[in-house]
Amino acid sequence: MLTKPKILYVCQEMMPYLPESEISGICRQLPQLIQERGADIRTFMPRYGSINERRNQLHEVIRLSGMNIVIDDTDHQLIIKVASIQNARLQVYFIDNDDYFMRKSTLTDASGGYHIDNDERAMFFSRGVIETVAKLRWSPDVIHCHGWFSAFMPVYIKSLYADDPLFKNTKTVLSLYNDSFSGKLGRDIVHKLIMENLDPDRLDSLEDSTYANLIKYVIGFLDGIVVAGDDVDRELVDYAASCGVKVLEVKNPDNYVEEYYAFYDEIISETK
Repeated sequence: MLTKPKILYVCQEMMPYLPESEISGICRQLPQLIQERGADIRTFMPRYGSINERRNQLHEVIRLSGMNIVIDDTDHQLIIKVASIQNARLQVYFIDNDDYFMRKSTLTDASGGYHIDNDERAMFFSRGVIETVAKLRWSPDVIHCHGWFSAFMPVYIKSLYADDPLFKNTKTVLSLYNDSFSGKLGRDIVHKLIMENLDPDRLDSLEDSTYANLIKYVIGFLDGIVVAGDDVDRELVDYAASCGVKVLEVKNPDNYVEEYYAFYDEIISETK
């Protein structure tokens, strides 16, 4: 592996900013452990409206904020905030926007139903992370995505940003959890992604935009996949393996950092 690999963590949720879950727990511990192992890391998550900014000491990074990102032919302002987990020497960047993240909830409303614009929110989140990393002039060796809400990252990196010098050699990894959603991702998702200049010939499966079809589509843009949850859909894992995507199944939950680090090493070392 490189002397000091650069790992970008893109997290659907993270402690202590959201309650404990499989995703938020791993996203809290893994970046810190990999950083302590010697890697250079950056961590991003959405600034959901349920996150208390004063209690968690978030503040806006003016030099990174202000640009507009177009989603479905509409401009949405990108706001970047940052906070630190002091006892871990860990900095977390937050992607914010009043249209998508002002509401006092995460991915579901008060009745437990998924927000109808979660597809656009996920697209904005991934685009916001990429544009912010580009402003930082920081070139990650691996982008490790956690949760389906981060799943458009590999798609954009391996298509729209494939020739960008910052991301040309970046490897993409997605951790799978038991975080599937019922029903469909969103209305007109294929149309929205075509407007992002994504290849329409690869979007047929998203005409039926279920969780499984979303992940299968994303697998086509991945270098690695991690079985991170207890009840992951095995069909998706087998599908990834059949597509030549490297699969990590953590064997030692009490000392998983070495398994992740070795997996990053394998992914970075591979040439395609």
